[in-house]
Order: sequence, then C-alpha cells, then structure tokens
Amino acid sequence: MRIYLVFLLTFFFAGVASAQTTGTITGKVINADSKLPVPKVSVFLSNATYGTVTAEDGTFTLRGVKAGQYDLVMTAVGFEDYNQQVLVGSQVITINATLKTQVMQLRDVVVMTNADWKRNYAMFLTEFFGTSAYARQCKITNPHELTLIYRKSKKTLEAYSYDFVNIENKALGYRIRFLLKSFKSDKLNNIISWQGRILYEEMPGSASQKKKWEERRQDIYYGSNLHFYRSLANGKFDQDGFVMRILARKPNLHRPDEELIQRKLDKFQSVNRDSMNYWLDKYNMSKYDETLYRLPLRPEQVVQKTDRPGLYALAFPEYLYVTYTKKRELQDFKDVYRPLDMENWETSIITLYKPYVLFDANGAVVSAQSTLYEGTWSKNKIAELLPVDYVPSADYTPPYLRQSAMRP
Repeated sequence: MRIYLVFLLTFFFAGVASAQTTGTITGKVINADSKLPVPKVSVFLSNATYGTVTAEDGTFTLRGVKAGQYDLVMTAVGFEDYNQQVLVGSQVITINATLKTQVMQLRDVVVMTNADWKRNYAMFLTEFFGTSAYARQCKITNPHELTLIYRKSKKTLEAYSYDFVNIENKALGYRIRFLLKSFKSDKLNNIISWQGRILYEEMPGSASQKKKWEERRQDIYYGSNLHFYRSLANGKFDQDGFVMRILARKPNLHRPDEELIQRKLDKFQSVNRDSMNYWLDKYNMSKYDETLYRLPLRPEQVVQKTDRPGLYALAFPEYLYVTYTKKRELQDFKDVYRPLDMENWETSIITLYKPYVLFDANGAVVSAQSTLYEGTWSKNKIAELLPVDYVPSADYTPPYLRQSAMRP
C-alpha cells in the first residue's frame, strides 16, 4: 500500500544558520481586554526545544536560542493562540504580546460509545505514531484530550485537541507537548495530514541511555528531508550523498478510480473470490505511467536565494525524485517508481502544492501546506520526528558505510 505523508507546516521550523550564535527572546504578555499581565502562558518556539511559561507579572525569557527563523507561540486556556515569526541572532529580541479572549468555535457534535472511542484511538495511534519499533516506545499520557471522529463512508479519521497532548518518546528520549489543531487520515487516497505546534523537551536518562538515544536520532536524521534541505543550503549536497532527478507522471488510464476500487473491494470481500481477486489486481496496478530523467540535477538548477537572508526557494517541473545513496530502502512502496537497474537506495518523491517551497538555512520548510512526500520520507511519523534545532555529532557513520567498513 502506498504511504503518503503531507507536512502541513504550520510549524515554521527553526533555523541554525550559525551553530555558534545564540540569542535571547524576552517580553511580556498582557490581556487585550483588561490590560493586565497574564501569568502561566506557555511560550515556546514551535518544533524546537525552547519553551517556558510567563511569570506572575506576565514576563518571559528564552535564552541560548540557536540562530535562525522560528515561529514563536504563546498559548493559554481561554485565549486565542499568539504566533509571530522571529529571526534570532546575537541581538536580544523583545516582544510585548496581547492575548485576545478566545471565541469558542462550534464543531460537529459527536456521539460515540466507549468502544467506538477505543477503536478510533487505536486507529489514530497507528496513523499518528506509525508501526515502527520506535512507535511502540511512544505513549500519549493524556489520551482523552483528543477528540476523534471516524467517517466510515469516506474512510477518514479526524482528530484535534483543545489543549496540549503530552507524549513520551522513549525511543528518542523526548517529551513532546503537541497542540494538535487538526489531523486527518484519508484511507481512500492514503494521505495523512496534520497541523499543530510542537515543543520538545529532553528526557532525563543515564549516560548509556543518552548514547542510545543519540545513535537513534542520528540514524533518523541522516537521509531525512531535514538533512536534504540543509544540504541544499550549506553547499554539501554531493558530499552528503543526495541525488535529484526529475520524474514525469501521467495517470494510468487502465486503472479505475480509487474510490470505485475501494467500493468494489468492500462489496466483494468474503463474498465472491473471483470478483475480489479481479479488483485486487486493479488495486495493485500502478496509478501512473512514469518516466525518470536519468541526468542528475545540480542544486543551482532548482534552488534560488530569496531577498530574505538565509531563506531559499526550491522549484522544479513535474516531480522531484530524491535518492540518498548512504542507506538502502527496506520497505516496498508500490507507487514509488524504481528502474530495474537502479540500486535500492532510500528514495523519496516531492510533490509541490505551490509553485515553490521555501526553506531556511537549517533545512526547515517555512511555507505552509506546500509539500507532499512519498516513499522513504513518508515513513517518518511523530515517532521519528526530530526538533529542528537538533544537530548530529560529527563522527556519525551511516549504516551503508558501517557495513562497508566491516567487510574483510
């Protein structure tokens, strides 16, 4: 089955244009109506490890923030979220924010039994965390903060939360606070999408635990989309092992519409084996007729600097086919085209929903709802995501090179 992951990036990830430079963000939060200070407001940089709460006088300070672009988030019960993009450098940034009283938006009223909720929650965990070994070490400690809605006719699961969903990722050593604005798993089109704000916190652990966590983080980072965008920005593209090509696609006219296939599979399941097998054959057909242009692209052919320092634009025709030549792919992706004479390297396909995607020097995508990933990058769900201020150790050896070094 094809696996897609859409990154609807409301996160506006952080930048680390200069790992040696750190900055400070300070300020005060007041109530827009009463003009009084608001204490205990969560203030954090989304998808990073920097966060605090306001004091009784409404003040806050974030110190030691690595240089780069961030989405600063302030959230408190009863107030609308406050968001502001900040570019952190060596100068202190001062932000005086006002929080507006939240006007409750009515959502669909959902009536379900406890059994329904448990079934939907089990489905959500599979789609949200994935099914990897790392996913099995992730736990939501306050699951009933989630509202879950399953629409059987559309084969969609939706979820959202009004407050933080608290997650323990014991595989990577992070506590995660996740404001889940929306989540949708579309089984008809095999697309998972979500929007939200994330704050990471390092879990305490022994020296041996921290060493294992770092090894796992590095294995996730190398070859990831974060690594890819950083390599485009820092001029290490060839050295890092990425190769880009253009993929052309046309719909396969011999394959019926996905919704029709799913209806037929539901109809004939356990009823008519011959009809079931017929529609399974249709399901297993490729959705596309594809051509891969074998000449690799140079970064300068698809990446341009913008008028904002440290911000880049990636644009390309058709689809961008990205291979990482230091890891082999272990999973079979039915709809990811792979020539027979090409080694089984990790492969991802980027589809643009907009004319270009913007990313910063940290490798963080900052244009919302702009990309869809197929293949290797679609596997990494919440269990495998890293904060964007993560910097790997310099002495890491990718698995492919480790295997080569072990051969006699």
